Amino acid sequence: MEVILAKTAGFCFGVKLAVDCVYDKSKNDKIYTYGPIIHNKNVVKDLEKQGVEIIEDLEKDINGKVIIRSHGVTPKVYELLNEKNLDYIDCTCPFVKKIHRIVDENYKNGKNIIIIGNKNHPEIIGINGFCNNTALIANSIEEFNNLCIDKNKDYILVSQTTYDITTFQKLVENIKESNIQIFNTICNATNDRQKEALELSKQVDYMIVLGDTNSSNTQKLYEICKKNCKNTYLCETIEDLQLNISEKNVKIGITAGASTPSAIIKEALNRMSEIENMSFEEMLNESFKTLHSGSVLKGSVIRVTDNEVFVNLGYKADGIIEKSEFSNDQNINLKNEVSVGDEIEVYVIKVNDGDGNVVLSKKRLEMNKGLNELEEAFNNKLVLKGKIIDVIKGGLVANINNVRVFVPSSQISNKFVKDLNSFKGQELDFNIIEFNKSKHRIIAGRRDLVQTLEDEAKAKIYDNIKAGDKLEGTVSRIVDFGAFVDLGGVDGLIHISELSWGRVKKVTDILKEGDKVTVYVLSVDKDKSKISLSLKDINQNPWILAKDKYKLSDIIEGKVVRIVDFGAFVELEEGVDGLVHISQICQKHIAKPEEVLSIGQVVRAKITEVDTENKKISLSIKEVDSQDK
Repeated sequence: MEVILAKTAGFCFGVKLAVDCVYDKSKNDKIYTYGPIIHNKNVVKDLEKQGVEIIEDLEKDINGKVIIRSHGVTPKVYELLNEKNLDYIDCTCPFVKKIHRIVDENYKNGKNIIIIGNKNHPEIIGINGFCNNTALIANSIEEFNNLCIDKNKDYILVSQTTYDITTFQKLVENIKESNIQIFNTICNATNDRQKEALELSKQVDYMIVLGDTNSSNTQKLYEICKKNCKNTYLCETIEDLQLNISEKNVKIGITAGASTPSAIIKEALNRMSEIENMSFEEMLNESFKTLHSGSVLKGSVIRVTDNEVFVNLGYKADGIIEKSEFSNDQNINLKNEVSVGDEIEVYVIKVNDGDGNVVLSKKRLEMNKGLNELEEAFNNKLVLKGKIIDVIKGGLVANINNVRVFVPSSQISNKFVKDLNSFKGQELDFNIIEFNKSKHRIIAGRRDLVQTLEDEAKAKIYDNIKAGDKLEGTVSRIVDFGAFVDLGGVDGLIHISELSWGRVKKVTDILKEGDKVTVYVLSVDKDKSKISLSLKDINQNPWILAKDKYKLSDIIEGKVVRIVDFGAFVELEEGVDGLVHISQICQKHIAKPEEVLSIGQVVRAKITEVDTENKKISLSIKEVDSQDK
């Protein structure tokens, strides 16, 4: 008997995150799940023993944390959670979240929504909520053909993440309407699991599908396998299976739905080994006898030196991982990384190195995993973290998930970067903007991410800033007409006239780039992205004090600061000028003020009029001269 377990069997990462979260949080808190966390009775029963309670109604008394399951919920559920001020954790699968965003954005832009999937499934109910429950829903090609699609309207089409990929592809091929934009939202894990089940079911005599009968993705796996292997069985646990095998040399395939825990899969493998009166360990050893290059398997560390790790593979020869194949970091201390007895997953480079040893690599396995993760990130527009490790011609090299990835200089920021070396060693977020596995061409960038962060920061500032606000900022740029000040992601302009209550000839007389300043907001124009600022404190406006300081008939002393055809302006103090009309300069008639006065000359004058509301003070030098005589 040969038992073959599908590599993708069991929890997908979205389900695992949700289940792990419930188990973790239930250790210290009272936990409620909005609906069963997954479609698996065994897991749900186990969680109930931990005190986890399932709720379908948020109106009941809730004294603890609410966890939203991976299927997701409608916007109204979020609204109710916030209205009731409930503490909740959103464990919606990222692939489902992506569909929510697609539906929400397109519905708001006036498009109609078509969803392919089971209308009663909680995932579909949640998605439909993001278009106000107006979506057309079909679970088969026949149902789709019966939908009332208006050729004069624009539609988008999305799919349940666990939908049968073969049926979806056939459905899409038959769509003739040009007004339907198609989004393939079946998650990669579901796609891989279904493809693998399809191929495995063609190779075996018996096929076992493990999972809850209420699980949509498990049911689809069963349907796919049944088409190729008539001896296909669907069961929640191996205990439910009544399987009598009399033939020898049969092949048994095992796969499991995304909501099937690993414990149930292990139990099934053990039961299969009992049928043959062989321990599971022995069965694994037998399977390893067909070792070949490219295999990925687990072994046990039996010895560690400074330059090598020796691994027992259950094969006739041990495996060796050279230091250069353990990690890209050649400064690594192998003895700090693994110990004797550790279980380790490895990649087989060569079955026989000439001395009978199996040549292994841990680095290549991690790189292959990294490549798969990068491909998933490229297909689903996910953000990954990476570290800049080198600067080369035309850009930089980043280590993202153990893969060397090229980052063009134009993609490192949304602004020109003069010195790329400043990024070396930094850990940053990246988008994968090009992925071609066959050509080994992978390109990452962060220009759009930086722009998005800046746009969000600007929007936040514009939403919160208002005229009259007092803010701190940094002078970012000096121009002839003023200075730009960075307010934390948005620049505002101080016009030269707003730098001081007094006269300013040059901006650089007052400010220089890099200065920290306190500014006052004069006006905000969000539509034009303009913020007008002032350095002048309104409470220090000299004209406010001028009313009490300068009285009619007072004799003052001031400096001539400006001469015009009709007179001369005399500075009484910084920010306050008075006008001596040409007729009030001297007793005799003059044609020009320059005949008597000059810039910088100190004069005595009598106040003849005070109008602080219009910032006007009239002066007479002539009347002072007549009094002195």
